[in-house]
Amino acid sequence: MKLLLIGAGNMGGAMLKGLHVHDITVVEASKDKTDILKKTYPTLKVVNSIPKLDDFIVILAIKPQSLDALHVEGKAKGLISILAGVSLEKLQTKIAAKSYVRAMPNMAALVQKSATSLCGDEDLKENALEILSSVGKCFWLESENELDIATGLAGSAPAWIALVAEALSDGAVNLGLKREITYKYIAQLFEGVGEVLQNEHPALLKDKVTSPKGTTIAGLTKLEEGGVRDSFIKAIEASYERTKKL
Repeated sequence: MKLLLIGAGNMGGAMLKGLHVHDITVVEASKDKTDILKKTYPTLKVVNSIPKLDDFIVILAIKPQSLDALHVEGKAKGLISILAGVSLEKLQTKIAAKSYVRAMPNMAALVQKSATSLCGDEDLKENALEILSSVGKCFWLESENELDIATGLAGSAPAWIALVAEALSDGAVNLGLKREITYKYIAQLFEGVGEVLQNEHPALLKDKVTSPKGTTIAGLTKLEEGGVRDSFIKAIEASYERTKKL
């Protein structure tokens, strides 16, 4: 299975952390970025122009607005696109391939912990799941609408979670804890809670650590007063609506 990664920016570069173990060619026009890639991955094949697609499963990781200016030749064995908001129908008009999959990894691909959503042609499903499992856990969805919803959940939520982390740190610093230790605590906290949530319902976890007239319920009361739950629901909705407009 020969892979061709078109675009090695933030997400494409993050995906390379796991994808470089495959037979992969990377298209990168910038000489400076090419030098960095070769230094980071000495055995990686990097080219400055897009080769004929016929031999490759293509991973398209450019910016969505750059798609119209993209010029390619040949017919790919498969196309996996991580372009937010770009439909399978539009991809089919721009790039010839035997089958198509849309995917949405997130920046946790940097540490091979991405929650990646996929949908598309069944005959590319197995290869797409194998490829993207190298950067985290994959979730195959039944429709593009489901994928657009998941874009907010997995694609945008890392920024919201980072905001929560910063806010928790601010609260602890305000009371006297040193900033550098708060971020270490919070990173460990998120990792541990994430592991527990693999097998524990969120509501049950909340109830287990919330005792009558305790510290946790005091904090939860303030969060509900601030409309945190409602704000996250609206954030997912806003992300979904913006995805549909792209």
